[in-house]
Amino acid sequence: MDDDGLLYRVYERRLTKELDAFDLPQHLGVIVDGNRRWAKEAGESTEHGHRAGAAKILEFLSWCDDLDIPLVTVWMLSTDNLRRPPEELVSLYEIIDTTIGQIIDAGYCVRLTGSAQALPEEMRTGIARAQEQASVESSLTVNVAIGYGGREEIVEAVQELVRDLAAEGLDGEQIAGEITVDTIAQHLYTRGQPDPDLIIRTSGEQRLSGFLLWQSVHSEYWFCETYWPGFRRVDLLRALRNFCRRERRYGA
Repeated sequence: MDDDGLLYRVYERRLTKELDAFDLPQHLGVIVDGNRRWAKEAGESTEHGHRAGAAKILEFLSWCDDLDIPLVTVWMLSTDNLRRPPEELVSLYEIIDTTIGQIIDAGYCVRLTGSAQALPEEMRTGIARAQEQASVESSLTVNVAIGYGGREEIVEAVQELVRDLAAEGLDGEQIAGEITVDTIAQHLYTRGQPDPDLIIRTSGEQRLSGFLLWQSVHSEYWFCETYWPGFRRVDLLRALRNFCRRERRYGA
C-alpha cells in the first residue's frame, strides 16, 4: 500500500471511531446520481456508467450494514427517468433487475418502493419472484425505489385511502374528515417505516427531484460533488459525521 492509501485508511478508521459516540441514522436515503456523467468523463458508454453505479450500490449497502444502519432507501429509477431513450431504458431495466437479485443474495430484506405499473411486465414479474425469495429477517432492509416519484406516491396514497373509506360506506364529507396526515402516511410506499433521518445526493446537484417528498419533512440533507460510481466509504463517513454534529430541533 502506498503512502496515500495508508493515509486514507488511517483517516477512514479515525472517522469510524469518531462516529462511535453518536446515534447514526435509522433510515438513510440516497439519490444515486451521476452515472452517465462519470462514464462520459471516463470515455465509457452510458451502460458502463450504470453498471458501475449498480456495483457501487452493493458496496454502499455493505458499508451501511457494517455501521448497523437498519434501513436504506436507494433511488434507482425515477418516473422522470422513464422518458429516457428506449435503448437506455432496456439496459437500465436489466441492470436494476440483476442488482435487486444481488441485494437479495447478499441477505438483505428488499422492499419495492414505487409504482410497479410503470415498469415492463417482465420486470414486474421478475421483481415479484425475487421478493418472494428475499429474507424477511435481516439486519438491513433496503427500499428499492424504482418507477418512483414523490408526487405520484402521494397521489396514489390519497387515492387508495379514499377507495378504502368509500368501501366502508362513508359519504364525501365523512371521507374528507378522515383524510389526515396520519391516514395518508399509512398508505405511502414506506408505511410502517420511520422517515429518513438523512438523505444523501451525489454528483453536485442540490435538489430532491421528488425523492420522498412526504417523508423528508424533517430530514437532514448532505450533497457531495462526487459522481455516484466514485462514491467512497469515507464519503459516507463524512456525511454521517456532518449529520451527527447537527442539532435537530424539528421546528421547536
